[in-house]
Amino acid sequence: MKKYLAFALLCLLPFGGQAVSAYNVRDYGATGDGRTLDSPAINRAIEECASHGGGTVTLTAGRYLSGSIRMKSNVCLNIEAGATIVATSERTAYDPSEPFEGPEYQDGGHTYFHNSLIWADGEQNISIIGRGTIDGSGLTKHDTETAGQVHGGSIGTGDKSIALKLCRNILIRDVTITRGGHFAIIITGCELGTIDNVTIDTNRDGIDIDCCKMITVTNTKVNTPSDDGIVLKSSYALKRPVSCEHILINNCTVTGFKVGTLLDGTCVPEKVNWVCGRIKLGTESNGGYRNIAITNCSFLYSSGLALEEVDQGMMENIVVSNLTMNHVHHYPIYITTGCRNRGPKENTAISSAQDIQIMNVTANDCDSLSGIQITGMPGHPIKNVRLSNIQLRYRGGMKQQPPRDYPELGTKYPEIAKFLGTCPAYGIFARHVDGLQLRDITIQLMAPDVRPCIITDDVKNLKMENVIW
Repeated sequence: MKKYLAFALLCLLPFGGQAVSAYNVRDYGATGDGRTLDSPAINRAIEECASHGGGTVTLTAGRYLSGSIRMKSNVCLNIEAGATIVATSERTAYDPSEPFEGPEYQDGGHTYFHNSLIWADGEQNISIIGRGTIDGSGLTKHDTETAGQVHGGSIGTGDKSIALKLCRNILIRDVTITRGGHFAIIITGCELGTIDNVTIDTNRDGIDIDCCKMITVTNTKVNTPSDDGIVLKSSYALKRPVSCEHILINNCTVTGFKVGTLLDGTCVPEKVNWVCGRIKLGTESNGGYRNIAITNCSFLYSSGLALEEVDQGMMENIVVSNLTMNHVHHYPIYITTGCRNRGPKENTAISSAQDIQIMNVTANDCDSLSGIQITGMPGHPIKNVRLSNIQLRYRGGMKQQPPRDYPELGTKYPEIAKFLGTCPAYGIFARHVDGLQLRDITIQLMAPDVRPCIITDDVKNLKMENVIW
């Protein structure tokens, strides 16, 4: 029996004596000393692992200075507790961005992926797991790759922590990301994916899910004082409109604390410019959104929930439930369509939205700038919106009535604070809506406000039941 067991164990070992399923990057030359560039060794381990059909590439405790790490199919990158991947500030350590033929209707951050710290393109069955940390301090947080720049040049920019494109069956679990660059995590054109128990404390976007299907984000905390927390998009990055659909966001927290203070536990509120934290659909929305569920989420010192369709797609079958918000910047709930139309000129489609339910929301200390806004376009209303069991407490305090001719969104970027100004209603403003139900809604003021609580303009089939202010 012992002979058979020994033989079985021996069969699991390659010529070098290491188990086929487990690859320690230190065996491939990584030092973990925080000074030596370890990404070449990490990539050697990944290549070896993939060449044997897959397995786990492990980073044990240490600081691994790194440029681009290229994930391969059937490989699990395990960043163990005590291990930190540190993004180098040396741009030559990052892969050049891939060529992109044709017009770029989307930002460079949504166009290029190979210039990232950890990236994969067209792979499957890949995992990034472990209780370790990805420190993107050496990454740029700027969207530097716009038309006419880089385009497959010899030097990458290093602007994203994790970038996955056209991948299938992906898992990101348990890792912590700090100062993650332009995007801490961006996944584009991916199917069947899970992001679970991830902590992000970063200086731009937290998680962007673009043109993806069947993705879940659960038990995740995202601190983004300078940009969006968890965002769904449907850009033109795949050179055609692709919907973002069958997405679940559950048991997540988005915050707008000063960078680093979520991780160190001090949780210092940050001075806000135009947006922070929040969960959003948009702005890139060529392909639209359908079958989206957002539930059991908490917003703290954050902008609120934004559902924005402005690039000729369809937003439909959206269900939002069980949200708590405290210290809300700019608005608690914002639903809009517009005609920015950031796509091919030959596309004559009109942005649309329908069948949206938002229920069980409690929001305290909401900004005086805007109440709930639901705004379609003239002749193209948002259809079938139901808000129920919602409690809102606004700061109020507006002493002068703003102009009643509140501007239409039109072709503008869909941001209240930057382009639309103070809302003429402190509680709810609805315009160009067909089928609006307001049920069991309580609206309170923390200070007197001269504006009316509710304004409706070009709203058909309005039903209000037990709305109190």
